[in-house]
Amino acid sequence: MKNKNPWAWVPTLYFAEGVPYVAVMTISLIMYKRLGLSNTDITLYTSWLYLPWVIKPLWSPFIDMLKTKRWWIITMQLLIGAALAGVAFTIPGPVWLQGSLAFFWLMAFSSATHDIAADGFYMLGLEQHEQAYFVGIRSTFYRIATIFSSGLLVGLAGALQVLTRSIRYSWSLVFYLMAGLFIAFWLYHHWALPRPDEDNERRQKSVRDILLEFKATVITFFQKPQVWVGICFMLFYRMPEGLLAKVSALFLVDKVANGGLGLSDGEYGLVQGTVGVIGLTLGGILGGIVASRDGLKRWLWPMVVAITLPDIVYVVLSILQPSNLFVISSCIFVEQFGYGFGFSAYMLYLIYYSQGEHKTAHYALCTAFMALSMMIPGLFAGALQEGVGYQAFFWIVIASCSLTYAVSAILDIDPEFGKKKAA
Repeated sequence: MKNKNPWAWVPTLYFAEGVPYVAVMTISLIMYKRLGLSNTDITLYTSWLYLPWVIKPLWSPFIDMLKTKRWWIITMQLLIGAALAGVAFTIPGPVWLQGSLAFFWLMAFSSATHDIAADGFYMLGLEQHEQAYFVGIRSTFYRIATIFSSGLLVGLAGALQVLTRSIRYSWSLVFYLMAGLFIAFWLYHHWALPRPDEDNERRQKSVRDILLEFKATVITFFQKPQVWVGICFMLFYRMPEGLLAKVSALFLVDKVANGGLGLSDGEYGLVQGTVGVIGLTLGGILGGIVASRDGLKRWLWPMVVAITLPDIVYVVLSILQPSNLFVISSCIFVEQFGYGFGFSAYMLYLIYYSQGEHKTAHYALCTAFMALSMMIPGLFAGALQEGVGYQAFFWIVIASCSLTYAVSAILDIDPEFGKKKAA
């Protein structure tokens, strides 16, 4: 194994993991809105882009068998760069919608594969004590990537619109910039990523062996106690967020005459991409701290309240339609802080459910249900909003919070789970 200082590659690896996900899930929303697509079309098309993350457990076993994780990381970064350049190239053209969606699909599959390889490589490239030390650092740089992408890049697109006088060319330039960034990541990680001995060992498993293992994993997953309760929790705990996530972004930038707040791209980048991400991060940190002190069961209901009640801020914003950026930012901070705090319960439950044999594979299946829980509501959220208007839609989101309470009420959790063990 060629030793490399983890600081040379862990931060850049997880920054590179965050950028394409945000590009697919957030930046695409704002771009398509500016290019004139309806909310129905935007949410339908972009929700299907969750699919690679839903089905990634199906091909993750083959990554070990075919090539090294290092090879997959570097290759996927090159493909992501090519997909970003493809989006940039097609935006000004006559088939901009079909072309950009095709390249977003390539980006989504490449990003999901990159996630699998990067998370596996993290465990191979670091000693156990280093894994513990860098777990917070990798999360921090993923969040920085989120701020950079949904904050700075969206703001840059708005600034370029002033200079170029063209929405299409401004977004095209932003995606060319992102493509250049990933070509740089591809070149840099050729040098920076270590070559762990374990990663270079070829796996001798046949396709048949892998399929049998996957079958055993699925069977044991569905044999767990409270399996249907657990699956309902995974699918419905975030149902309100699944409805809200895409429409809330469109609401912020939609015209005031249409019931939105009319934020510019720069203002959106500040409100959602910066202030919102900071609130989300702080809420998540606090959730982790209190759960490690008192356990998940003790904090489940405060977290349920935190992830649901702050959604009322969108009802207030849709009624008042304030123009004051501080007021809007404060509301988004409260909602995102509550979501970050409440989401801690969800992530901890996935870990809790995955305990036992095949825990890594079971956790991957749990994350597939997590992606599905966002994909399904998003498919019809835009059509629902355009049918009833923003204000009524946000009231429907509040009503759907009853599902979160219902599935939380039937959970059976060990009171000791999550507590930090005494030394």
